[in-house]
Parts: sequence; C-alpha cells; structure tokens
Amino acid sequence: MGYKILCDSCTDFTPEMAADPHYARIPLRIFVEQQEFVDDGSIVQKVLIDAMKASREAPRTACPSPANYMDHFEDAEDIYIVTLSERLSGSCNAANQAAAFYREEGGSHNVHVFNSRSASAGQVQAALLIRELAGQGLPFSQVVEQVERYLDEMDTMFVLESLDNLRKNGRLTKVQALVTSSLRIKLLMGSTPEGEIRKLSQGFSERQALHKMIQRCADQPSHEGKRLVISHCNCPERAQYVRELAEKLCRFGEILITTTGGISTVYAYDGGIVIAY
Repeated sequence: MGYKILCDSCTDFTPEMAADPHYARIPLRIFVEQQEFVDDGSIVQKVLIDAMKASREAPRTACPSPANYMDHFEDAEDIYIVTLSERLSGSCNAANQAAAFYREEGGSHNVHVFNSRSASAGQVQAALLIRELAGQGLPFSQVVEQVERYLDEMDTMFVLESLDNLRKNGRLTKVQALVTSSLRIKLLMGSTPEGEIRKLSQGFSERQALHKMIQRCADQPSHEGKRLVISHCNCPERAQYVRELAEKLCRFGEILITTTGGISTVYAYDGGIVIAY
C-alpha cells in the first residue's frame, strides 16, 4: 500500500471510512470512575452516556502511546496521522514523539502529523481530504501542504444539549454554569485558531442555537462548494434538522452525517452536534 492514514479515535469515521483499508483507528481510552472504555469501535454509546450521567466526577481520557502509532509505520511508504487538537489531548504529542523516534532510528518512510486543531467532524474533514489527494497520486509533500492549508481555514462549531461535562471539567465558571443551567441556555461553541474551545453565541432553545450556528456558515461566502460534516451524539433527528437547515441557508457542495465515537461522545455528550467545514 502506498499510503496509510492513521486517525486517533476522536475521528468519527463514516461506515465507508471504517471499511477502507487506507485508514487505521488508533484508540484512546476513557475512564468513568472505575470503568474503562477502549475507544476501538466496540463501545456501546448508550452504556458510556449512562455511565457519565451517573457519575459525579468528570470522565478522564488517556491518549495512545507513541508505540501505538509506530506499530503502523511500516504499513505504507507515506504515513499521514490525524489527531485531535493538541490543546485538548496528548494524542498529538504522542504521534509527534513516535514520528521523531522513527526518524532517529533511521526509518525510511514519510511520516507527517496533522494537529487538526479540532475534533470529531474536523478530523473527519482532514482524513477525507488526505484520502482524496493521496488517492489522486499527489506527492507526499503536496498532500501535506494542501491539508495544512485547509486546516488553517477550517471552521469547527458545536451546540451542546447538556453542559454537565463542561461543568465537571471546569470549562464553565461557577457563575456561567449557574446562569446557563437556570435559564436553560444552549451554548454555541467553536474552536480558536489554536484549537481551544471558545463560546461564540447562545440561544434560549436548542433549535435557536443550531440556527445561529448554520447562519454563521451562511454568512461566510467561503463555505460555498465545500463539504460540511455533521457529527451527532445520540440525536440523528437533530443532525437531520441541521442538514436541512444547511441545505436551505447555505451552498455546501456535499453534506455528510456521522455518529460520535467514544472520545467525541465524552466531549459532545448526549445530544451534542459538531460541525466542520
């Protein structure tokens, strides 16, 4: 095989991606109190969600080791790695350590790590673009250049049904948690250029927040013709609503819907919607 795309498990594969031998999933682990979940595609989403809801503690995650990445470095001549934002996880650092060690040991294959500065749907975008470009036979350096340029311009946003995990993980101040909970406010969040989480807007209903999210897309002419990826956590009807809203207000060239895996479920939580374009 000429190329391989290694994706940490926050990349929410579509069924087609999961069946494609050019992709490999590198699992993270999730700990909810004493329960451990390995995010290798075997997690039952409802079991994970129920465990998080029942816990007073924030779920913890553990990134792959450098060895987990290096296990695949001989699978192809060109190795592309897609990780969730280095500001959210140690996965990117582990992948970079693996690449550096491989080079120091005289490894002859090309290896590049893409810090998505995103998660979930954003990682899917990067992985799909790599597949398209490498599948066209572009040289390794050109694939890297074009994907990095795309990541510089990519926008990621999400709307959360529940703020429990944000509160437990300290992403909300006590005042914010109290106000948003008492007023039942739905937050529209997004990524910074560095890959951190920021608040963009809010709504007094889930649909109002989702409408604001898609309206932000529509207000940017640069979205036209691009692919929109919608990742949902246990809410297919809500994802379909977002698709229909995007079809009405925007001019995307393609819209894909996928389901959150284990790590994305931790971040998005029950009812969350993540988009990237």
